[in-house]
Amino acid sequence: MTRQLHLNLFLMPRGHHEAAWRHPTATRRALTDLQLYVEAARIAEGAKFDAVFLADALVAPGNGGLVASGALELLTLLSALAASTSTIGLIGTASTTYSHAYTLARQFASLDHLSNGRAGWNIVTSWLPLVGANYGLDDDVPHADRYAIAEEFVEAVDALWRSFPADAVLDDQASGRYLDPARVVPADYRGERIRTRGPLNVPGSPQGRPVYVQAGQSDTGRAFAARWAEAIFTAHLTKESARSFYGDVKGRAAVYGRRGEDIVVLPGISAAIGSTQGEAERVWEELDDLTSTEVGLSRLSARFGGHDFTGVPLDRPLRAADFPDPAKVEASKSRAMGYADVALAEGLTLRQLLRKLAGARGHFTATGTPEAVADIIEDWFTTGAADGFNVMPPIMHSQFELFASEVVPILRRRGLFRQDYEGSTLREHFGLGPVAEPAPLARSA
Repeated sequence: MTRQLHLNLFLMPRGHHEAAWRHPTATRRALTDLQLYVEAARIAEGAKFDAVFLADALVAPGNGGLVASGALELLTLLSALAASTSTIGLIGTASTTYSHAYTLARQFASLDHLSNGRAGWNIVTSWLPLVGANYGLDDDVPHADRYAIAEEFVEAVDALWRSFPADAVLDDQASGRYLDPARVVPADYRGERIRTRGPLNVPGSPQGRPVYVQAGQSDTGRAFAARWAEAIFTAHLTKESARSFYGDVKGRAAVYGRRGEDIVVLPGISAAIGSTQGEAERVWEELDDLTSTEVGLSRLSARFGGHDFTGVPLDRPLRAADFPDPAKVEASKSRAMGYADVALAEGLTLRQLLRKLAGARGHFTATGTPEAVADIIEDWFTTGAADGFNVMPPIMHSQFELFASEVVPILRRRGLFRQDYEGSTLREHFGLGPVAEPAPLARSA
């Protein structure tokens, strides 16, 4: 079978550029208006995208009221989208650090049932500062501990999803037997940090279980992805970085007895599209003119675990001393140090770095005609940098409508992207095989 390009919509309500909410072509629907999300999901489904992906944050906005923020609880929203769409996958983010395994297992199993097999769980460890205080902790959980918790958490959820198989439901009116109790067994998961008895009280879902999605990029995150992930959302500012990541994580999968094709790697791409190169460039110029230095500094500080950049001159080339010691960064460490590496390699000023990150927060940005954007996607796909992309429109819905109506048809004409859905579940969209038993952690390199 010919290798298939995968496309997800990474849905930010007004768009991925931090100033998108101020742009005249951005949707004016409230971030709490269900129709905003339904409209976006239907555009994506009409273009035959694999999935809609929603990120999540467990803290209130701390940007001085200068960025559109404050959206809906994610699983509630995805359940509503399940009723408003028919085929597109629905991927939601949920934290292993600040959730209960039993509750999360019930929620995502329910979403998979409600959507007839379209659910995916984006597994995160929650790096944002000050989250711990929202969950009764004095401090945030350290980076190394977060991944240790995550290993046990996913093991526990996986065991719960296997504890009540679908075929245990007999629903036999004649015999009077609704369940085969021998098939429903406790998970009895007991780790050092996570414990849950089970069994789950939701039967096995249409896909067997939701698809495992992950986005970590540190060495620990890559090892975790090699064991668990079936799709990886990753951020790269260059194709070279993306190719290195692609080869590394697929190679690590072999340690767990997995094949490279068992994992779909999806870098983010935020494309400003115009009928000419100049028209596309004006999209970024208009957005950059609406950005706030205060917001940029706040977001950069959060990425570096609260490091204060306000004393750094805005228009002097950045120096290594302007960034914190990597060993002391307890937030999104790999992404943060990637910012530093790029800034130093390109000789960027702080102002230039803030503008570079305002559009897509360390994901790849593209500028050009639909043909030019399709060229980039094809190049990354055919040269070992990606299995597809997490599409991150800078402005919703205007720039996404252009991607769906102009870029996708070019990819189809080149034989890279589906004409129509060939299956009904997210697992089928991604071309994944049947659910396999998890590999033992002891086999890690």
